Amino acid sequence: MQKTDASPDRLMDNFKSFLKELSPISTESWNRFSRLFSPKILKKGDYYIKEGQIANEIGFLQTGVLRVFYRNNEGVEYNKHFFLPYCFIGGYASLISKKSSLINQQALTDCNLFVANFKDIQDLYHTFPDIERMASVVAEQLFIQKEKREIELVLLDAEKRYHIFQKDFPLLEQQIPQYHIASYLGVSPTQLSRIRRKILSK
Repeated sequence: MQKTDASPDRLMDNFKSFLKELSPISTESWNRFSRLFSPKILKKGDYYIKEGQIANEIGFLQTGVLRVFYRNNEGVEYNKHFFLPYCFIGGYASLISKKSSLINQQALTDCNLFVANFKDIQDLYHTFPDIERMASVVAEQLFIQKEKREIELVLLDAEKRYHIFQKDFPLLEQQIPQYHIASYLGVSPTQLSRIRRKILSK
């Protein structure tokens, strides 16, 4: 992964640039919004949220990699998504429904975040409609991402899903274990090795 300047000022500048690309936001809105966030560090293996918890905060990932996964009754884990900089993270369904999270979000590397209480952000919507618009854009992107992922799992074979993974997550293969990638693709590590060999032989 490309090295990132992790100084607080630089990280906040990255955050501001990301938000402005999502949706226009005024200086006043940014000042109120940004004051809600504070730095947080996750060490490799730490959880941002675990299944069974009720989410109350949202985070913005500045550096590092997290995985989103489910765990069935037998303890088998299924990777649903990977978070890379820069993006919002959190148990969104739990934040909205106020019910226990069904997912886990775990750091695969050391991570730098900014975190804020989700209700504090919602309380700004009435006074700062540009913040509410920005939040709507984030929700729309999450919906599109979820639908795209579901279609891929149903309609595409494993090799095509692997190609999409490489496009969506460039360089990630050099940072995380193969079994995490295989779980994301819905195949075994052995099957993933076969797919790789087949592609290299072409």
